[in-house]
Amino acid sequence: MKYYVISGETSGDHHASRVMESLKIKDPSAKFRGMGGDQCQAAGLELVIHQQEMAVMGFVEILGSLIQILRNLRRIKKDILTWQPNAILLVDYPGFNLKIAAYGKARGIPIHYYISPKVWAWKEGRIQKLKQHIDRLYTILPFETPYFDLHLVNHTYVGNPSKESVDAYLQSNPIEIQKKYIALLPGSRKQEIIASLPRMLEAVKKYDMPLLVAQAPGFDAHFYHAFHPQLTLIQHDMYSVLAQSKAAIVTSGTATLETALMGVPQVVCYKTNRISYWIGKRVIKTKYISLVNLLLDKPCVKELIQDDFNANQLEQALDTILDPSHKTTIQNDYKELRKVLGNQKPSEELAHHIFHDLS
Repeated sequence: MKYYVISGETSGDHHASRVMESLKIKDPSAKFRGMGGDQCQAAGLELVIHQQEMAVMGFVEILGSLIQILRNLRRIKKDILTWQPNAILLVDYPGFNLKIAAYGKARGIPIHYYISPKVWAWKEGRIQKLKQHIDRLYTILPFETPYFDLHLVNHTYVGNPSKESVDAYLQSNPIEIQKKYIALLPGSRKQEIIASLPRMLEAVKKYDMPLLVAQAPGFDAHFYHAFHPQLTLIQHDMYSVLAQSKAAIVTSGTATLETALMGVPQVVCYKTNRISYWIGKRVIKTKYISLVNLLLDKPCVKELIQDDFNANQLEQALDTILDPSHKTTIQNDYKELRKVLGNQKPSEELAHHIFHDLS
């Protein structure tokens, strides 16, 4: 079978690659083509576009890259028409992928959508597009089940891919008993790193602890060393960074959930340009920005957003999570988080559904 796979960011690349590996077990003749990153390529994806070309976020920033995005959209549509896949697997990245879903569905290609658009947070109008253009929607957050039930969307909760990935890592890699680092996870997009890393570095100056920085795909050491010439970087292996760290400062995103699943106390940060933040405040409906707090429905981890993301407040938050008296509370919350997510293996469940539907 021929599978067209599209992911647009680092976490999606990782999760898509795991599904591809599971599909190859089900379907040894599987061929993959589409848009993704290094991990999808290593799993066998013939790249039409590297997702690094699409690593843009924020309302204003997307406007500045609109021409390139539209050009890539036309390129992918043309390639789908030429290659004629048996199925399309779309992973997150809704602004782009929902357009591909409509295009593929109109041409009779089965559409599988993994990691639902966060319509419960914003752009609820996308629900109709999910109903019209998606054959199977696979959700990864337990609270999405009652939401999509209410809106009569055909969906399946398959478990959480971050938990699957972290558990696989923990099974094969020992965790440092004497953790000594502060982990800095400034994000995987250029504007995230530029906004976050200098503030993180300013805040940790007073601590007599070495730093580890998670180096994102697509950025070389020179890019990071421009912020500080002696940063210790670990490339393409965030779990290794966390396994050695006593605490972490994390830019909001999937990494906040992975940090919790690795058992590392954290402070969650986020900053964007003022116009994007102003728009976001008016359209996003959730109480929290971190997945940890959203899943537990309480402020388990400290969130420093926009102007609150400064060296002074970050120092105070770090003091709190590094205080041994808070360790038990944090770890109990993290245990609760694991129970909420369940024990499914989403990559295997997806492969089963996709291949079964085609058989």
